[in-house]
Amino acid sequence: MNHEDENELFNRLEADMTGDTGAEVVDLGKVRSARSEPTVPDPGSSATDSPVEASGPVMVDGPAPAGPGFMDRIRGAKRRPVIPAWLTSVAELKAATGWVAGHYGHMAAYHSLRSPVYAGRLALQSPRGAANFMGGTMRWVADKEGEPVRLAAVRREDAADYLKLSRQRDARVRLRTCVMVLASLVGTGAALALYVLAPGWLQLVSVSALVLALGYAGQSADAPVITRAVDLPKVERLTSQIVVRAFAALGIAEINKQVSKSKDGVEFKAPIQRDGKGWRADLDLPHGVTVSDILDRRERLASGLRKPLGCVWPEPVPGEHTGRLMLWVGDQDMAKAPKPAWPLAKTGTTSLFKPVPYGTDPRGRAVSFELMYANFLVGAMPGRGKTFALRILLLAAAMDPTAELHTFELKGTGDFSAFEPISHSYGSGPGDDATVEACVDALEYVYGELDRRARVINGLPKDICPENKVTPQLAAKKSLGLHPLVMTIDECQEVFTHERLGKRAAELATAIIKRGRALGVILLLGTQRPDADSLPKAISANVGIRFCLQVMGQPENDMVLGTSMYKNGIRATSFTAEDLGIGYLVGAGPNPQIVRSYYIDNAAAEQLCERAHAARAAASTLPDPATPKSEKTADTLLTDILAIVPASETKVWNETVVDWLAELRPERYGAWAEMTGEEKTAQLTTALKPYGINAGQVGRRIDGKFVNKRGIDRSDIADAIAERNRKRDAG
Repeated sequence: MNHEDENELFNRLEADMTGDTGAEVVDLGKVRSARSEPTVPDPGSSATDSPVEASGPVMVDGPAPAGPGFMDRIRGAKRRPVIPAWLTSVAELKAATGWVAGHYGHMAAYHSLRSPVYAGRLALQSPRGAANFMGGTMRWVADKEGEPVRLAAVRREDAADYLKLSRQRDARVRLRTCVMVLASLVGTGAALALYVLAPGWLQLVSVSALVLALGYAGQSADAPVITRAVDLPKVERLTSQIVVRAFAALGIAEINKQVSKSKDGVEFKAPIQRDGKGWRADLDLPHGVTVSDILDRRERLASGLRKPLGCVWPEPVPGEHTGRLMLWVGDQDMAKAPKPAWPLAKTGTTSLFKPVPYGTDPRGRAVSFELMYANFLVGAMPGRGKTFALRILLLAAAMDPTAELHTFELKGTGDFSAFEPISHSYGSGPGDDATVEACVDALEYVYGELDRRARVINGLPKDICPENKVTPQLAAKKSLGLHPLVMTIDECQEVFTHERLGKRAAELATAIIKRGRALGVILLLGTQRPDADSLPKAISANVGIRFCLQVMGQPENDMVLGTSMYKNGIRATSFTAEDLGIGYLVGAGPNPQIVRSYYIDNAAAEQLCERAHAARAAASTLPDPATPKSEKTADTLLTDILAIVPASETKVWNETVVDWLAELRPERYGAWAEMTGEEKTAQLTTALKPYGINAGQVGRRIDGKFVNKRGIDRSDIADAIAERNRKRDAG
């Protein structure tokens, strides 16, 4: 190619590069600035204008926020406790100390009892031990450990290496022979000195120690002399790989999507750590996956972890988003773990103003709560431990000598018969009319106690009762009658669904639950049919503490535990028939928790009730055995007045009625009789107000003088009783 051709080629290329090809040269700097500052479209611009010049791209994500400063971050940081939780709890520390002491105490007793057998077996094995010792010593002196290396040199026919190894062996043998001879001389001399100079006991100890040491050296590896005192369970460590594998097997689309991208599927928020008698893992689920999704697949999760179902307990984390999960995997099935003893079974008495030990959580930690200012509801399917769970609280009330018990069991099997001698009212029957009527009478009496206690508290000085509620100091004063009053109704659905008395029973129970908290009145309810008909909504919505064992569906779950509990992941439907006594406890702490109630059978309950009977006898708080139980259940003020006032006495003074009442029932009205005349009049007037009976002026001639005092009309009492009976029959 000549120079003219080359010039023509270059000219053509230049023309192609600078020619009008329809493209546009874009200034990259202007485009970048347009991205950061979007322009507003000109109304007059045409639709064919360039997108860059018309509006520019709109930024969907704004600039990254600067975030909180250092001080804000450390103020919002969650500090982990310096001292472990089990050290801050006296009960847990005592329990841990007791287990450790029992463990090593058992080991010491086990080996102490077998120590003569150990000594005899070691003595018999001492000749073999001596032979092993001598043989090992001679092999050491002869440098037998180097023999395989020397033989390898011989097989290779490497004369140089063999001669080098032989010289090294000769040096070792000479040195070790000198050491053995020197040790033999010193040992023989020491033995002769010990034989000549040492006392007999020291010689015996030395020879025994030598024989035992030789025997230990002569034992076989497959037949150890000292056996195990305790077989420790093998604990498999929970690792992230095991957890990820288990969650990947649940069949959840979002988790599978993450796994398909070679990701874990779950995000661990803290290291997997030992927590009680198991392992704890805190993790975040993928976006769109909630804790409820995992709870629905608890059985599959247990299969993925290769653990029994009773070992796997996924729970939501209160205060966090619905995708935060706390997974606790126990070493042993919770239902099959050893049942701990009830702490109050070993003590004399207690007080309901103290926390009541109720059960243990999956980690084996004790769970207690205050019952004094709360009410309790337990619900479950038949045969899941409901009666046992209710009996624990009833026994705690029995252990308080000042508590007044009213006990009703409407199954008719006598599950609470041990409490009859210490109960002020008692009933047991399969929902029959007589038992239900007695139960409603007891509710009427407790309802009447609300009014009386409210009047007593309202009349106390503020310095004695500043919070307007029952305190331990006020409950200790017998004259005030503010002691704890505990009414228990097992199978309460039999009362609330009664055709004639159910509506009235529901009204009374609702009022007791709402008002009794500050007045020292506690209502304990148990039902195996937690539905809208058997458990009125006003009752289930106001009970403070709830315990739900296994139930069949979401309505029953929320009826016992509260609205939306099932939606929030608190599901008693996840329990199985093997989880006896295990349920969700709500209201006893800041968060719902899984609890296994303590187990007390009928025989143990009878022994505890006998102890409670003795304590009540010493405190003079036993119910009066001369009065039938049925008469103690109701508020008998009106019937008592009608009984003591003769039909011929149309009107009578209040103070006279009080004196007659005290003679009739000194245990109930004795404190009234100790008042002055004006106080008696005011006391009876106030007591009759809830019944709509007002006291009026009643005149009497005394020693020729006409005296006016406040009194009552007997016909008003009879009319009030008739009206109450009419309402009850209509209900």
